[in-house]
Amino acid sequence: MQNYLEQLNDAQRAPVLQKDGAMIVIAGAGSGKTRVLTYRIAYLMSLGVDPFSILSLTFTNKAAKEMRTRLENLIGPSANSVWLGTFHSIAARILRENAELVGLTSNYTIITPDDQVRLLKQIMLDDDIDTKKFTPKAMSNLIASWKDKGQKPEEVDNSSNDYFANGRAISIYKTYQLRLKTLNSADFGDLLLYNLNIFSDHPDVLTQYHSKLSYFLVDEYQDTNVIQYLWLRLLAEKSKNICCVGD
Repeated sequence: MQNYLEQLNDAQRAPVLQKDGAMIVIAGAGSGKTRVLTYRIAYLMSLGVDPFSILSLTFTNKAAKEMRTRLENLIGPSANSVWLGTFHSIAARILRENAELVGLTSNYTIITPDDQVRLLKQIMLDDDIDTKKFTPKAMSNLIASWKDKGQKPEEVDNSSNDYFANGRAISIYKTYQLRLKTLNSADFGDLLLYNLNIFSDHPDVLTQYHSKLSYFLVDEYQDTNVIQYLWLRLLAEKSKNICCVGD
């Protein structure tokens, strides 16, 4: 490990060597932020931290694959034991383990954006809504914006409902969610939203993940939205061992 640490400059080495607590690393592009996360994981494991207790988050599958490769080159096959992926891929994993708590089964499907639009169009036409004036794509974007804020249909502010589909947007959202459950499906935004629901409604499940996960690392932290922050805060609230890097 000492040889690895010698490859870091002083600014990179400091967050790698801080074992516990919360920290944020702010630096420009190309300054080695991802390297800090990779070496920090290796350093934690050199101290005896169980790789199964480490969760590292990125924003794209490409970035996750790159980080996995870097980690494998650094520490070998044990890198595969680390929870490493995008926010949504990790949320999908947690949802599959607890799907029945939100009315799904573990073999639920994640529908594509095109399928979302087709389903919304059917719902809107059934409700006699002019889909040329109020397009299903616009409705899909509106629902996504609510989910990005962590809002279920009953939690959306009515003032957000006035301008679209003659005040029927929340009703469409509610019907859409029910239809997805009937199909044993979820959309991209549901992955984190259902995780929040599970953690909030079933604190014993959250406690299980607190016992599993002790160290959290986040790349490109400046890109996090509200629901990602809320989800991450719930998971990290017990250990408070979190390292975020960003521009």
